[in-house]
Amino acid sequence: MVALTQMKAIVPLVYLVMGMLSAIVGLLPWLVTGMRLPLQNLWAVNTLPEDMPIVLLPFSQYTITLIVAVIVTGSALAGGLARVTRAQHPRFTLAAIVVGVLTVQVVAIVQTAVTTAVGLTESPAAKVYLFVLTAGTLAASLIGLLILALIARAPVAGAMVAVSLAAVASSAWLNGFIAHPLSFEVSETARALLNATRWVPAVIVGLAVAWGGLATIGRVAGAVVSFLALWIGPTLFTAVSAAAGTRVLAAYPAEMLDYGAQVFVSALGVKGGSASLLIPAVIVMVLGLAVRWALRRRRLQAALA
Repeated sequence: MVALTQMKAIVPLVYLVMGMLSAIVGLLPWLVTGMRLPLQNLWAVNTLPEDMPIVLLPFSQYTITLIVAVIVTGSALAGGLARVTRAQHPRFTLAAIVVGVLTVQVVAIVQTAVTTAVGLTESPAAKVYLFVLTAGTLAASLIGLLILALIARAPVAGAMVAVSLAAVASSAWLNGFIAHPLSFEVSETARALLNATRWVPAVIVGLAVAWGGLATIGRVAGAVVSFLALWIGPTLFTAVSAAAGTRVLAAYPAEMLDYGAQVFVSALGVKGGSASLLIPAVIVMVLGLAVRWALRRRRLQAALA
């Protein structure tokens, strides 16, 4: 009886650690770079890249997609762990993992924001810059928690959509391992790998839809939303990166927003590239559904034999 009580007390702690580890894995593409804060346009003193302070997140207008990717990926991994193990410990899984993820992400955001604030100039522009980056990162964390909850506890259709949303960030997450986010010197091998990772979201979305299937109206709707996310998500990343990374527009928010909207509309088309991701996603989905059908038929035949 005592052993059973102790086991019940340990279970939440295990899931807490699982959540923390998932969030840390999400941060890995940045952690392996050495974690030096990217050079800042509004830094108070001239500093070499290797002398910039160490931070847990790459705060910069040029690394917005990487910030979102490391946050969302960690949350999605935690959601997957929660879903896989919820049958064993349904009462503790989600809450403990959420606390674990939040602990790591909040510490990372606060440490990075405080460290960046210390080095920036005292100008209003610097304060706005820091506020926007911090608020945006917090928003990414909240979106990540929503994805975590959907993957962990939502019906199949909802989990399918959540996985697809997280898949959009997978390319940027993998790219962080292949090349430094602010490096202009990329080897041919790295360039080839970067081109290959572009298709990873399509594969993940196709597998997610194949896993969920199309047996109900809800799952069909989930598949449609998943493909829309695959089409629109990378386009949104492209637009935000293009607008935020255009330094000459930093003092003109309206023009920056207009430029981002133009890039977004342009990237939605065939020439933009994101529409081409739908083709391999559909192929993977069809192959996955075919495998599911074959396995189900084999099990049925075995049961009737």
